[in-house]
Amino acid sequence: QRALASRKKTLGRDHPDTLSTVHNMAVVFDKQEEHIKALEWYQRALNGREKTLGRDHPDTLSTVN
Repeated sequence: QRALASRKKTLGRDHPDTLSTVHNMAVVFDKQEEHIKALEWYQRALNGREKTLGRDHPDTLSTVN
């Protein structure tokens, strides 16, 4: 989460690199079997990626998957 805070501060909340970190946090929570927490993070990543990159961008679609 330290990396995420740094990226938000440096790049902004909706920068693609920041959103990749959000997505990666979701993956970590999912692997730890914290599925509700993972879902919240996936949703954050998806919302940001749809807004920034569009619905059909490969990164957005990887979050949907």
